[in-house]
Amino acid sequence: MVRQAVRNVRTPPPPPPAGPPADPALTELRRVVDDLAATTHQLGELMLEVAPAYLSDTAAADVLAPLCDAIGESLDNGLAAPRYALSGDRRALSGTIL
Repeated sequence: MVRQAVRNVRTPPPPPPAGPPADPALTELRRVVDDLAATTHQLGELMLEVAPAYLSDTAAADVLAPLCDAIGESLDNGLAAPRYALSGDRRALSGTIL
């Protein structure tokens, strides 16, 4: 239910660049970053089921800390993922995952 609500309010991400870059390494790097962002979005949706968006970061940290520890994720990443899931803005991941 939370995932569907997030999908209903979130705007779609901007389209990829028009043409492929000339450097194949850059193309592969973009693909890896896009895959990481998609995975982080899914993780953020799951984190929102555990710690809803109305919780402050402090309250969410109390709830998410044991989960993040259990899955081997840092708490900073665990707090950034729901923000990214809600906004779709990769800047929410700046300094953490991306």
